[in-house]
Amino acid sequence: MLRLSLLVATYNRSASLLGALESVAGQRADPAVWECVVVDNNSQDDTAACVEAFRQAHPGLNLRLVRESRQGLSHARNRGIAESRGEYLAIIDDDERINPDFVRAYIDFFDTHPEAAAAGGRIIAEYPQGRPRWMSRWTEAPIANPIDLGPKVRPFPPGRIPGGGNMALRRTAVEKHGAFDPSLGRTGKRLLGGEESDLFERLRKGGEQIWYVPDAVMWHIIGPEKLTEDYFDRLSFNVGRSQRARAEIHGRMVRLLLGEALKWAATLVLAAGCLLGMRPAKAGRLLRMRARITRGILCSRT
Repeated sequence: MLRLSLLVATYNRSASLLGALESVAGQRADPAVWECVVVDNNSQDDTAACVEAFRQAHPGLNLRLVRESRQGLSHARNRGIAESRGEYLAIIDDDERINPDFVRAYIDFFDTHPEAAAAGGRIIAEYPQGRPRWMSRWTEAPIANPIDLGPKVRPFPPGRIPGGGNMALRRTAVEKHGAFDPSLGRTGKRLLGGEESDLFERLRKGGEQIWYVPDAVMWHIIGPEKLTEDYFDRLSFNVGRSQRARAEIHGRMVRLLLGEALKWAATLVLAAGCLLGMRPAKAGRLLRMRARITRGILCSRT
């Protein structure tokens, strides 16, 4: 069995995928001990041809392309898990790049921390056209999900989990607790999420440990299409829908609604602070996000 399988699910983003694969090809880990599995989730662009050309141009890279016909990120990731051969599983997205020691960092971590079932690394948001003025740390979270818990390996604190584009799992943990729930996660252009949160919740309920690995670094490339008002509104609404879906699965709707009320109180305080600091754009976007998340929570999936 290989030590690690790096999984990349993709859908109609061949250009950004090639950027991600360039960083995969630059890994310093011994290519004999790991593989990269790209899962094409019904792409209608030139993804398959691009991956094949990339594979031929990098003969030393253990790269494979598989196809998942069932639409949805959870289906694609689950296919990658089923098709892969690594003892450890690392998962990234097709709109990012990773540091040269990414694979080696996760292999070394799991080898030296047998008590850990899962892990996640640093996520750095990158804005090729600049970070917008309206963005604050709170409105950036659903778009880029930056994570930096410091320079030391440590367990993730309560309430924090790895980001979906930079996470790793022991295969035995997935076999014991299950993989990603296909009723959650993005499907095509639908921005529903929550599949990672659901998985990590199951792991924690099962008594498993989730650790932070700072040397596994990912840069999340945020293009201009993710900074429009329409995208932000749809994303915020689907954050609420995702929270409702998980609350229904785990039977905690009352807790979700009470928590949302508390978040509204905090949002009003933060927005007032932005206004006092002469930052009305940040205040407006913060209130807009909260309103659409609440709308998503109150909107039945049926």
